Amino acid sequence: MLAQVEGEASARATEIQGLEEVIITARKQTESLQDVPVSAVVLSESEIDRRNLTSLERIAGSSPELFVARSSNGSGAVITMRGIGSQSTSIGIEQSTAVVVDGVYYGSGFFLNEALFDLDTIEILKGPQALFFGKNATAGVISVTTKSPSEEFELNTRVGYETTAEEVSAEVIVSGPISDTWSGRLALRASDMADGYFDNLAIATPITSFDVATGDLIEHVQQPHGGGMPGTSERTLRGTLLWEPTDRFFANIKATLSSREDDSNAWNMAPVACGNGTGFTQVNPEVPCREEFDVYVPNAPDGFAGALPGMKEDGSSFNDYEAWSLTAILEYALESATITSIFNYNSSQNRWGLGQNVHSPTSFIAATQDSQLDVFSNETRVAWDVSDSVDILVGAYYQNSKRDHDQAAAFAPIEDSSQPGDLRYTSYIKPSTVDGETLSLFGQVKWKIVPDLELAVGARYIHEDNEGFVVQSFVLPALQGLFPQDLPLSADQSFSETTPEVTLTYFLNDNVTLYGGYKSAYKSGGFSASALIVAATTIDDVLFDPETADGFMFGVKSTWLNNQLRVNAEMYRTEYKDLQVDFFNSDTFQFITTNAGKALVEGVEVNVDYAPAQVPGLILNGAVVYNDATYEDFIAPCYTGQSIAAGCNTTFGAGKGQDLSGSPTAVAPKWTSSIGGVYSFDIGSGLELTLGSTIRYSDDYLGSNFGSPLSRQDSYFNVDASVRLSKLDSSWELSLVARNLTNSFHFSSVLDLPNSGTGTGTDSAVPADVIGLVDAPRTFLLQLSNRF
Repeated sequence: MLAQVEGEASARATEIQGLEEVIITARKQTESLQDVPVSAVVLSESEIDRRNLTSLERIAGSSPELFVARSSNGSGAVITMRGIGSQSTSIGIEQSTAVVVDGVYYGSGFFLNEALFDLDTIEILKGPQALFFGKNATAGVISVTTKSPSEEFELNTRVGYETTAEEVSAEVIVSGPISDTWSGRLALRASDMADGYFDNLAIATPITSFDVATGDLIEHVQQPHGGGMPGTSERTLRGTLLWEPTDRFFANIKATLSSREDDSNAWNMAPVACGNGTGFTQVNPEVPCREEFDVYVPNAPDGFAGALPGMKEDGSSFNDYEAWSLTAILEYALESATITSIFNYNSSQNRWGLGQNVHSPTSFIAATQDSQLDVFSNETRVAWDVSDSVDILVGAYYQNSKRDHDQAAAFAPIEDSSQPGDLRYTSYIKPSTVDGETLSLFGQVKWKIVPDLELAVGARYIHEDNEGFVVQSFVLPALQGLFPQDLPLSADQSFSETTPEVTLTYFLNDNVTLYGGYKSAYKSGGFSASALIVAATTIDDVLFDPETADGFMFGVKSTWLNNQLRVNAEMYRTEYKDLQVDFFNSDTFQFITTNAGKALVEGVEVNVDYAPAQVPGLILNGAVVYNDATYEDFIAPCYTGQSIAAGCNTTFGAGKGQDLSGSPTAVAPKWTSSIGGVYSFDIGSGLELTLGSTIRYSDDYLGSNFGSPLSRQDSYFNVDASVRLSKLDSSWELSLVARNLTNSFHFSSVLDLPNSGTGTGTDSAVPADVIGLVDAPRTFLLQLSNRF
């Protein structure tokens, strides 16, 4: 068991002697973390605020083996836990780590665009978690709980300024009772960047296109996008109403509106490794591959600019996200049972326009994407205390989703003046839809065989129906030999799976708990609507099977020195079958979604927390993780530009293939660790000073699912720190939060640079250039908070 608790006092924790008791809801009940057979990180409200954990990317730094990469295309994100994750290039693949907010599952990676603030707790659960969290939790769960209305009136304000991106932020929170039975909370956050984290070094670049109707050569210019990136503007509004008409019943209703606008959808995509050995990209010999926080994003060429559906008139790159959600949590307590029902409807739209990853004088790819997702869900469960020794939980879950996903692209240097209007510059238009319906039943029985020995047995049954459709409704006639027009692909899919779980927990004494168990999980199969249909594409190229996980874990949780020291450890072994992976062939410009035969994840986690009684206010923590994640059986596509000598010596379907059996999965460092602490002390005059720091280490790893050696991320350290001066009565505080103090350059996923890499499966192959999805550089945030 690894439980990392890096915080000061939590409103939800019960202070005992030394370290606090950590509360967790991993089994849909409020329990002590030391009593639950799960590996988890739990972050309290104060720790979230101290470290400014306002996004999933920042949360990732709280657990050594969790990595989150932002990507505007495809699914919108790459979340990797213990070396298990999926590439972002397919809109159809959901993450292997489920994101849950206030008990509601959010399957879209574009949720990464939503600001997280005014939070109560964050729980990071590791390993398969299907029993209580359903589908798509094969690697783990990130569970976020927002704050509910307070019993007394509160008015909180916060203003901040981040120096690197020149970002100004502000928060206002009003909370308190409205009547004897009603209370409310309103939370607003807004932020605007005047600059960004990355410098855009693109320059004005001419490009010559060929008019296939007249045979003329026409000069165009790609103008630089200009300015720092991403230049983000965010707005989030959350309102909560709590109705408590009796002691037995409450209704907690939460509504959220969120928006985010970025000046580019490729703002964190930097060329990090070149395949031709020159140190410069294959699409532009003046653009270097290097570990710098630089990008090279141009506007679409004049003429092409504004031509595609959804593109800005000047052809500039952008990413716009809008979302709203409504959640109703209803709970009724009987004498020996509690009934809970959670209803949710959420709608999100993500639109982007891409000028290109790197400006080039010989080729250009402009694209737009409009992805709309609407989801309704309900989970209803009953927790029943049958007797002093037996507890039963049973529940049902229903979800209905609809995704409309439209893409369009223009490939310079080709245009066709015989086409009407803007179709002259449009290479293809591709609408798609995927409708899904999920029904699952779950339950668990916990039996205390004797007072110190608990057996828990449970299972979840999941049934899914999906309908997918994609077609290229328009293709420029000159390209129809490569990309067929009006050749639809459609499929109806049904999947069913039962995922059992058995755990045995032995409470050796008040301070030591031993546990072991078996867990399984299931991840949805589906339809890859991102797939670009080429002449050779078949329906099997866009369909992928479910992913399943089966694993065992053995752990110990212990407290020592009169609760000053907590030492927790877990050993685990999980086998994944049909691991879902996605691949973009930059040579043929084709997306491929497939399943790996098997992958095996084995490891050990150890966590230590120490609060010495001799130094009040000091809490130290450390974590060490050894994780070995490898493919056991995987005949895979070759990475673009892989030669025969490099292993591209077999077949994958109708194309070139390689045997990756025994190779590591993507973003799977063998060793990761963290060490940190926080120290609060009285400095007089009613003031308190709090110092905090966390150092995270990662071993080296490959960013590619397909073994490209150019995708290797070297080992690195990441250092965060904070200083906070506050009144002892918490009426105000001034804080400085520094992230990535050493300005370490590291990426958490990769893509191949389009139009790079040639000769795949030959002796003269040239590997594709690698684009890293790079984490943020060094930042300093100054914040002033007031509580009234």
